Amino acid sequence: MASCRRLSGAGLREVLGPAQGLLFDCDGVLWAGERAVPGAPELLERLRRSGKAALFVSNNSRRSVAELERRFSRLGFRGVRAEHVFSSALCSALFLRQRLLGGGNGNGSGAGRVFVLGGEGLRGEVRDAGLRLAGEGEPAPGSSEPVRAVLVGYDDQFTFAKLSQACGYLRDPQCLLVATDPDPWHPLSDGQRTPGTGSLTAAVETASGRKAVVVGKPNTYMFDCIVERFGVDPSRTLMVGDRLETDILFGKNCGLSTILTLTGVSRLEEAQAYMASDSAAAKDLVPNYYVDSIADLIPGLDE
Repeated sequence: MASCRRLSGAGLREVLGPAQGLLFDCDGVLWAGERAVPGAPELLERLRRSGKAALFVSNNSRRSVAELERRFSRLGFRGVRAEHVFSSALCSALFLRQRLLGGGNGNGSGAGRVFVLGGEGLRGEVRDAGLRLAGEGEPAPGSSEPVRAVLVGYDDQFTFAKLSQACGYLRDPQCLLVATDPDPWHPLSDGQRTPGTGSLTAAVETASGRKAVVVGKPNTYMFDCIVERFGVDPSRTLMVGDRLETDILFGKNCGLSTILTLTGVSRLEEAQAYMASDSAAAKDLVPNYYVDSIADLIPGLDE
């Protein structure tokens, strides 16, 4: 059972020493808005020099992987390549390619189209996966190209008209309903909140009477993508995140040891309350370790 122990001193080397790699959430862990968390770029550089892999798993579906790669560079993180980044946008596109194209890399002409509730970052990942978007381009001659999936991501232009259109497609029981992530809200820099993908998904589910398949954390599909690409060993991999209900539960579901950092959404008191609960589901949200900031991990790495 996870103990929510502060990771410091000799414990740092005990935990980090055997690890082959670490998975990091991004927002609230590596950066807050347009500022890197102090010490975060140095930590990634130290991990690289120590021969430990650093991979990134983000429920943020607003940006493409290419955009996230540029953001890493802009905020001072060196050496992070797109192949190291697994976003809910990318993994949702890969999931739909598997379901609609059987994993092929064709042009999507025989798979039907995907109706996307989301921004250009998400739409671009779907295109790059070889799928065609509803409302773009001309259908193939002699084919009506029905919509075979509705994909719900973060959409700050969400409207009643879009909701109605999605429900129309979902009347077809063969049309998939997929959500990039379950996050109900996101924190803003002024302390306020903005609705997240989970809120929009709930609206679509309620209006359509359908239940979405959720790709992002805490579900394990993103980890399946990582294992397929890099062959990581769960027993020697750590998950570092700031949100108990997604990052820490994701780590638990994937068989990873987990570290909560207190620079983002979840508070230590929440983890302690879950630990004291009699509910088995609540205990799954308890991290193995916590740190005030991921910069606190640096002393556990060799120079």
